[in-house]
Amino acid sequence: MHCPRIALGLGFCLLVGIALCSLRVYVENRLSVSYVPYYLPCPEIFNMKLQYKGEKPFQPVTPSQYPQPKLLEQKPTELLTLTPWLAPIVSEGTFDPELLHRIYQPLNLTVGVTVFAVGKYTQFVQHFLESAEQFFMQGFRVHYYVFTNDPTAIPRVRLGSGRLASIIPIQGHSRWEEISTRRMETISQHIVERAHREIDYLFCLDVDMVFRNPWGPETLGDLVAAIHPGYFAVPRQQFPYERRPLSTAFVAGGEGDFYYGGAVFGGRVARVYDFTRGCHMGILADKANGIMAAWQEESHLNRRFISHKPSKVLSPEYLWDDRKPQPPSLKLIRFSTLDKDTDWLRS
Repeated sequence: MHCPRIALGLGFCLLVGIALCSLRVYVENRLSVSYVPYYLPCPEIFNMKLQYKGEKPFQPVTPSQYPQPKLLEQKPTELLTLTPWLAPIVSEGTFDPELLHRIYQPLNLTVGVTVFAVGKYTQFVQHFLESAEQFFMQGFRVHYYVFTNDPTAIPRVRLGSGRLASIIPIQGHSRWEEISTRRMETISQHIVERAHREIDYLFCLDVDMVFRNPWGPETLGDLVAAIHPGYFAVPRQQFPYERRPLSTAFVAGGEGDFYYGGAVFGGRVARVYDFTRGCHMGILADKANGIMAAWQEESHLNRRFISHKPSKVLSPEYLWDDRKPQPPSLKLIRFSTLDKDTDWLRS
């Protein structure tokens, strides 16, 4: 009597095992599940082809044709205030600074800033930090991250309450182009290793610049870009995009919204990680194919902003060039690059 029951039990267990194995095979074949952690450091693979298991090879973004938005579309003295994808264009007069301060202040946000002071660019750190302490995100916690190949050359600047500066050693490179292309990699790795635990928003700025007027919470957004001061009033056919199809930064003739400057971009720290990692992957693909984009990281930045639209756009008052006269369309200058001998700095 026991034998039939044992046989029945064994048969039932066998059927259950077969069913579970079949279900597992079905799931593995039909579903592509990734358990890769979100904050994944960018690998050191500059000298190999990009091949990721379970991912398709890098494919250029399909060109999207539509009319170019023009910053001075209304009048020569009035800036456009909204992009075609409904992102605000921030400029003086488009926001109430006191109201925004009352809205954002209770959130207890910490805003990070990255700057790279490599080689002779260490001479700009003091002026940058002193002007930032006067104008940048007053009333908020701020953490400056200064990346440098010479920590001993970074001056100590007195900072206000709730404001910190961290000096982060990095490797120096003989060619300034290599320094530029490594920037996206360094920022994404820094977010992975540290910044995502310390800050809420991150702005990536050039160190050879100075704050001249208040820069506040009106600039905070998921993904923020700044319009380049040299190309805000010209047709996109004149933008210095990468035009060689071999590059992953390639932009076709009928593409583009604004030409954005590589000296200013930012957003929520997770979005900045996505953005810098994406640019870094494009740079790696170009290196594997033996090509460097026309304007290095700025070319990849502009390519990615076409396919990944910024949620907020800063007018050129947040990225001006001191060598240019201030146009009537800009009521004030908040952040501008210094007049300098670029060839000497990069030598």
